[in-house]
Amino acid sequence: MKLWGGRFKGEADAEFARFNASFAFDRRLIEADIEGSLAHAEALAAAGILTPDEAAKIDSGLREMLRRSREEEGYLDSREAEDVHSFVEAELVSTIGDAGYKLHTGRSRNDQVATDLRIFLRGEIDHIAQLLVEAQRALIDLAEANSDCIMPGYTHLQHAQPILFAHYLLAYFEMMRRDRARVTEIRGRVNQLPLGAGALAGTGFQLDREMIARRLGFEGLCENSVDAVSDRDFVIEFIGAAAIAMIHLSRLAEDLIIYSTAEFGFIELSDAVSTGSSLMPQKKNPDSLELIRGKAGRVFGHHAAMLATMKGLPLAYNKDMQEDKEALFDTIDTLSGSLKVMATVLRNVKVDCEKTRLAASSGYSNATDLADYLVRKGLEFRKAHELVGRVVTHAIEHGKPLGKISLEEYGEFSPLFEHDLYKSITIESSLASKRVAGGTSPALVSEALAKARAEFERD
Repeated sequence: MKLWGGRFKGEADAEFARFNASFAFDRRLIEADIEGSLAHAEALAAAGILTPDEAAKIDSGLREMLRRSREEEGYLDSREAEDVHSFVEAELVSTIGDAGYKLHTGRSRNDQVATDLRIFLRGEIDHIAQLLVEAQRALIDLAEANSDCIMPGYTHLQHAQPILFAHYLLAYFEMMRRDRARVTEIRGRVNQLPLGAGALAGTGFQLDREMIARRLGFEGLCENSVDAVSDRDFVIEFIGAAAIAMIHLSRLAEDLIIYSTAEFGFIELSDAVSTGSSLMPQKKNPDSLELIRGKAGRVFGHHAAMLATMKGLPLAYNKDMQEDKEALFDTIDTLSGSLKVMATVLRNVKVDCEKTRLAASSGYSNATDLADYLVRKGLEFRKAHELVGRVVTHAIEHGKPLGKISLEEYGEFSPLFEHDLYKSITIESSLASKRVAGGTSPALVSEALAKARAEFERD
C-alpha cells in the first residue's frame, strides 16, 4: 500500500515512478528512520493513540527490522519501495499486521525525513571529528619523527625563509583543528528536533515533542513547524564545512605531490600509497594524493548544487529537497575516505632531511635575516631591505651564497656590516631568532608539538 494512494485513480507512469523513487539511496537512513519511529511510537502511546498492546507490537516489529537490516545481507532488497519510509511501514505491517498502519499517525514524511537526516548526520559528524583527530595524530607522529628536519618555507612557491618541517606540518594541524571546531559547532544546529511539525502546520494530536527530543538525544526543538520541514541549512552548512576541510586536504596533497617529485626529492611515498605506470616501468605515482586533490572538487560541487537547489524554493517542503541526500551522502563518503587515506599517506612518508636542509640553504632564504642584522645595527628596515636587495643581486651575479661573500665585499655596501654578520645568517641562527609566539624556533616548535600531542590525546 502506498503512503499517498487514496486520492489517485490511475497508476503512475513507470518511468516517472522510477524517477520519483529515492529508496536506492535513502535506504541508508533506515537505522535513523527506525530510531525516530520508536520514539514516535512512544509518544503516540503516551498520548493514548496507541494501546499498550499496539505499542508493544510496533516496538517489537521495529526492533526486529533494525536487527535484520544490520545482520541480513540483502534484507533491504526484499521488497520494492518508493523510499525508506514506505519500506519501513510495509515491513512493519507485514510483520505485526494492521497495528503498523497506526505508526504514521500525527506524522508526515516531511518532518520524518528531516528528523532522519538530522539523526543520521549528527552521527556522521561524530565519526568525521574522530577521523580528523586521527589525521592530526598522523601529522604529529610525522612531525615528531622529523623534529630536527629543516626545510625551505615558500611563498608564491619561491624560496622564502627556512622553517622546521615540523612547523610546516603543524600548520595543517591547525587547519584540522578549525575543521573539527566547525563540524562540532554545526552539530549543535543539526541536533534540533523537527518531528511533530507534520507536513508544515504541526499535528492535531497532543504529542509531547520535548519527550521525543529527550528520547532521541536532541538538544532542542525546531520552534516553527513551517521552518522545521523546509530547512536544509544544516545540510548546506555541513557540506560547506566539508568543502573547507577538503581544501585543506587538497593543499596538503598538492604540497606532498610536489615534494615527492625528482626535482624536489624532499619526501618519498612508500609502495603502500603509490601506483605504477602501465607503460613506464620506472614510474612511482602519488595517486593516493592526486585522488584526494581531485575529489575535493566533488564536494565543492555538492555545496554549489545545494545552494542552487534551495535558493528559489517557496515555503514549505518541495520535492526538489529530495536532492539533498545524494549530495550529503557523497560528501560524507568523500571527506571520510579522504581523511582516512591522508592519515595512511602520512604514515607512509619518508623525509630526506639532507635534501630539505640543502634546499633551505639555497635560494638566498637568509636575506631577511641579513636585513634584520642591519636593523639591529640601527638602520631603518626599509633602507635595510633595499640595501640587502642590492647585496643579493651582487651575490647572484657572482654565483655566491650570502655566506660566501667576503667582508670586504659587504663593506662596499655598508660600513654596518661586521664579521658577526656571518653568524646571524646561518640556518640555525635564522630559526632560533623566530622565537615570537607561533614562530619556527626549535624551542617553540618543540613546545607546540608537546601541546598538540597533549591536546589530541585528551580529545
